[in-house]
Amino acid sequence: MSGHGTPTPMSSHASTGLSGEAAIPGDKSISHRSLILGALAVGETTITGLLEGEDVLDTAKAMRAMGAEITRDDDGTWHVHGVGTGGFAEPDQVIDCGNSGTGVRLIMGAMATSPITATFTGDASLNKRPMARVTDPLALFGAQAVGRSGGRLPMTIVGARDPLPVRYEVPVPSAQVKSAVLLAGLNAPGETVVIEREATRDHSERMLAGFGATIATEVTNEGRIITLQGQPELKPQTIAVPRDPSSAAFPVCAALITEGSDILVPNIGLNPTRAGLFTTLREMGADLTYENQREEGGEPVADLRARFSPNLKGISVPPDRAASMIDEYPVLSVVAAFAEGKTEMRGVKELRVKESDRIDAMATGLRACGVTVDEGEDWWTVTGLGHGNVPGGATCETHLDHRIAMSFLILGLATRKPVSIDDGAPIATSFPVFEPLMTTLGATIRRG
Repeated sequence: MSGHGTPTPMSSHASTGLSGEAAIPGDKSISHRSLILGALAVGETTITGLLEGEDVLDTAKAMRAMGAEITRDDDGTWHVHGVGTGGFAEPDQVIDCGNSGTGVRLIMGAMATSPITATFTGDASLNKRPMARVTDPLALFGAQAVGRSGGRLPMTIVGARDPLPVRYEVPVPSAQVKSAVLLAGLNAPGETVVIEREATRDHSERMLAGFGATIATEVTNEGRIITLQGQPELKPQTIAVPRDPSSAAFPVCAALITEGSDILVPNIGLNPTRAGLFTTLREMGADLTYENQREEGGEPVADLRARFSPNLKGISVPPDRAASMIDEYPVLSVVAAFAEGKTEMRGVKELRVKESDRIDAMATGLRACGVTVDEGEDWWTVTGLGHGNVPGGATCETHLDHRIAMSFLILGLATRKPVSIDDGAPIATSFPVFEPLMTTLGATIRRG
């Protein structure tokens, strides 16, 4: 049963000649952080290009529930009147974060050092996901968490009345955990220090600096050491959200495997902590080029041109690249199915605790479509069949996971037989215009 209402079965069919411009929605990671930091600033933050998917809208509702005034103009411009660091009000109702692990973990961090209590819940998928990875470091600040067994939602967080600054080494590569600790450190006195041995997406560090926080990153033998000075007065900002590279991955990969395709994906964020997929695709022989490279709002941006690439080769993806493309491995596995030889992906155990066990979900569906997949706890390999040789023909389970749903729909555009999914409704959480955008480019995607 879908956590988003009635399930929406969908199927994709062999297509050719995808062409045109793919107008990708705003970056989800930056959209979440824009709303949260805007709510913690003093004054009015203006945001354009905000991703208006369910995940981000749930974060906006949460910020309203904690006292921020948030409005949207008819032209899609958002205004956030913040309450200041430590200024959150106690919400009257349970905070429902829907499907968003990013939203709930960042919001928990942002309120954990304020003297308020909040209860969080989500949909069936989110309520299965582990929260201890965030609540454990938040406890070091003095916050308390009470949830279901296994550290799962629904969960109540009691914020620290007299928070302590923290020095914390992140045990797994996770931008969500790092960001939650930094957001908690905003309302703690002194310096909060986060150490990460493997670099993860650095939107929080960039945006905290943009909002006026004193934050520094030092690269050492110990890893990246991020130091935040607590209790700043954050200054409101005007933010133009770049378009989401994780969403761009789907039309880009569709073009690479679909004969005769040539598409342009404009204004995509190419933050080096997010662009690992595009580097990997080019190493596989993809005809993928960057045009009009520039910088906007402190983030590198370019237009991506992707063309049909019939001679893709399997490669071994470096494990240290995993953090920069963790959300893109499902659709990379689709491209790997059409390459020659094995594509090996290691250091990817984070995929086991996303919206679903993404390794298991993709491996099961790919096998049902005639592709050989081997897997271990933190690795998997896909043995490609080459262009035109993937059978397809299966109905794949999405497990309420938007990226699994979209990945299998991309697969079906180049298989011999159509590929179906049991539920496409979760796609709305991150990419609400996926279906019409792909159809406009020339993809054959049907409901029912």
